[in-house]
Amino acid sequence: MARANSHSFWQDRPSPSLDEIEALAGDAFGTLPDAFRKLCGEIVIRVADFPDEDVLDEMGLESPYDLLGLFQGTGLAHRGHVQTGELPNMIWLYRRPLLDFWAESDDTLGHLVAHVLIHEIGHHFGMSDDDMEAIEAEARD
Repeated sequence: MARANSHSFWQDRPSPSLDEIEALAGDAFGTLPDAFRKLCGEIVIRVADFPDEDVLDEMGLESPYDLLGLFQGTGLAHRGHVQTGELPNMIWLYRRPLLDFWAESDDTLGHLVAHVLIHEIGHHFGMSDDDMEAIEAEARD
């Protein structure tokens, strides 16, 4: 009888699904400071395998693997009154680029998803990289 080892965990596991990445993002969002989450309001978090062609063209990207996440909408720093029919602010996380980046790094997938999520939320608030790093550090503690 073969002895079980830690490598057997991966033997029958598929790559994380869209729903599993979305669950990681939800968990990461739940660890953010309460005041920060309340300020996010009705922000919507979505996961797709890749950005669509329009996003790639608009950003001048050559490969769909070049983008891990994207904030779409009007950041709070630039927002006036909400217009009728205006879509909610959204954060997109892209599963395949995230998995590719994860495979090349020493970070856990959960840490990577949290990092990208916080970075994209930071765009929503018009924050600096230092501000985003402070929020990420607080979320880890």
